[in-house]
Amino acid sequence: MSQAVTRSTTGPATAAGPGLLASLDPLLREWLPRQRWFAGKGRPVTGFSLVAATELLPLEGKLGLYHLLVRAHQPLAPVPGAGVEDGIPHPGDCYQLLIGVREALPPRLAPALIGHVHDGPLAGRTVYEALYDPRPAEVILEALRTQARIGGLRFVRRDEIRPDLVPRLMTAEQSNSSVVYGDTFILKLLRRVVPGTNPDLELPLALAREGCPRVPPPTAWVTAEAAETGAEEPYVLAVLQPFVQGATDGWELALRELAKGEDFSAEARALGRATAEVHTALARALPTVTLGHLQLQSLVEGMTARLEAAAQAVPALRPYAPALHSAYEALADLAAEGHTWTAQRVHGDLHLGQCLRAPAGDWSLIDFEGEPARPLAERRMAQPAVRDVAGMLRSFDYAAHSAGGPPALEWAAACRAAYCTGYAEAGGNDPRTDPVLLRACETDKAVYEVVYEARHRPDWLAVPLSAIRRLAGPGPPPSSIHI
Repeated sequence: MSQAVTRSTTGPATAAGPGLLASLDPLLREWLPRQRWFAGKGRPVTGFSLVAATELLPLEGKLGLYHLLVRAHQPLAPVPGAGVEDGIPHPGDCYQLLIGVREALPPRLAPALIGHVHDGPLAGRTVYEALYDPRPAEVILEALRTQARIGGLRFVRRDEIRPDLVPRLMTAEQSNSSVVYGDTFILKLLRRVVPGTNPDLELPLALAREGCPRVPPPTAWVTAEAAETGAEEPYVLAVLQPFVQGATDGWELALRELAKGEDFSAEARALGRATAEVHTALARALPTVTLGHLQLQSLVEGMTARLEAAAQAVPALRPYAPALHSAYEALADLAAEGHTWTAQRVHGDLHLGQCLRAPAGDWSLIDFEGEPARPLAERRMAQPAVRDVAGMLRSFDYAAHSAGGPPALEWAAACRAAYCTGYAEAGGNDPRTDPVLLRACETDKAVYEVVYEARHRPDWLAVPLSAIRRLAGPGPPPSSIHI
């Protein structure tokens, strides 16, 4: 493959970058809000500003390729009925875009179309989402393989990368974009990016140092240097990891087994063991902290604030809010009595879709980015490990409501019990022995899900609301402590 990059125009002060963005502006206003990974749904895009622009393939050829970091500006207040995540609007989110440029798109690239440019340096050409196109994806892998430095982009490699691996874009619905290279590697391209240490790179690197086999170790990654973006810290843009060949994600596997009427308890138990092994390795690799009264008070205040904001954003939640507060009050009462908990780094967004089962039966955990709606500093905070457990318990509940027909409540209860049993076997601590903390964490997760579904998938809102009704009952829910 020839050298991937000829020149770069990085930073908002250059002429080519703003001119390029101005020509794309009307197209991006239509295209960007339709993307699954766009976080500002429900609020109009009022404009864009350029953080960085890098030309990866020269426009003189048949194919041009630009890497853009673009800030999308939106109103500070949400439009009526739109809701906000955690009650905090997020104006000016920065997005990573790979823009391909051609005179015309071949039919195979029709799903990638962004639009036809009428003004500026790209006038008369067609622009599209470049990851659908094998050639731009090859450019990214070659830059990683050769550890290129292209304008403000830095491509870093830990292990060898074989050239000429055929790329294919994964089209499953997700909050980022992924490209598989020859069933050998998978590149996760982060879409909404912020400067700072991203846990999706930080935690797998820490686990690789510990020799934890449950998480694919990073092979390479891409960053944007702080000096080129005006930020205080670099942006983490993408992570390349080994591809688990023949693996099935836990969500697909659970739904398949549920549809066949098959028991999933053995897999849930094995997944519990895998989760505990990852938690144990993270506790060895990174500092742990003790949560006393003041720390728990802060944790409870955060949960309470999220509940109050969610109740404002989603009217269907409001009747349950007073009862849900009791889950947090019970935790605060224990802290006031002198109870303490250990906190550590955790996955932060654990569910069946974040787990892969290899053909041999081994489970792996992936996607350590955490809940994208939460600030980066919050996602990197030490948390009680049961937060991840609560996320997985909620995921079994989602599966039970998603297979068609009446909710498979007994199936979900069996999976929840088996998962906790497996976790106890590998971690030495059964999450069910701390029902107050487990209920509080599961309630917090369900509240997050209510807001998420109301904004992104209204047809799914009934699923977390069913959990809300259960969790709003008196005392810790039976499915959490008597299973």
